[in-house]
Amino acid sequence: MAHTHRRLVAAAVLATALTLTGQTVATPAQAANPYERGPAPTTASIEAATGPFATARVTVARSSVSGFGGGTIYYPTSTAEGTFGAVAISPGFTASQSAVAWLGPRLASQGFVVITIDTLSTIDQPAARGTQLLAALDYLTRTSTVRTRIDATRLGVMGHSMGGGGSLSASVARPALQAAIPLTPWHGTKSWSSDRVPTLIIGAESDTVAPVASHSEPFYTSLPSTLDKAYLELNNASHSAPTSTNVTVAKYSISWLKRFVDNDTRYEQFLCPAPSGPAIQEYRDTCPHS
Repeated sequence: MAHTHRRLVAAAVLATALTLTGQTVATPAQAANPYERGPAPTTASIEAATGPFATARVTVARSSVSGFGGGTIYYPTSTAEGTFGAVAISPGFTASQSAVAWLGPRLASQGFVVITIDTLSTIDQPAARGTQLLAALDYLTRTSTVRTRIDATRLGVMGHSMGGGGSLSASVARPALQAAIPLTPWHGTKSWSSDRVPTLIIGAESDTVAPVASHSEPFYTSLPSTLDKAYLELNNASHSAPTSTNVTVAKYSISWLKRFVDNDTRYEQFLCPAPSGPAIQEYRDTCPHS
């Protein structure tokens, strides 16, 4: 896919130029990825409560924005390594941003600008939440106080429950997104065959609100087989598992965002081959990723 080849373009152009001019200057087998942020990852680093970047936060008042209900931005304080990818996260039905707030500093400290949003109404349906996720990304990249810290070509969406369903809606509406992570998602639409965004769906084995058999699993199955996609089912977990600190959710969300928003193949090791362990009931994937 085109979004996975950006880091190879410069090397290809250089190699062609050298060939045409008869030069034999040695070049590395693979160009360095300009979107890599932070040190080489380890299992300990992606499971840690805090990543390598110091972070700050800014409150976004509902009255200061349009298209969504305000929120909180979490961002790395240093831009010494360059700009960052950005992620918008929506809560679920009847919930406020507090339900997904733990993800803000956790992801930001790994090298992302994150906005957790309040929706215009707590009873907004998934499609409306998807529209609001996109409005939040537009605000982040166009008018927010941190806009200069963001690479507007590297964006992702996440959400819990109906917010997770909203992330699927947002992906279909904006296929230029680099990643989506629906968390125990709920949506009335079951087929997502037109989705073109790399998607990690995290379901919960004991979910009675959005049972995996009628939500997460058919969502995953309906995504194109050619898509970079994965399905992680949390062992013996409930619908609310992603709404409080959860190492498994954090670990694989970080890895997915790094791999696809930052095109950072250093994180491929945590996704392929398929991970396993006591916290994971099931994992499906389309490894190797393109």
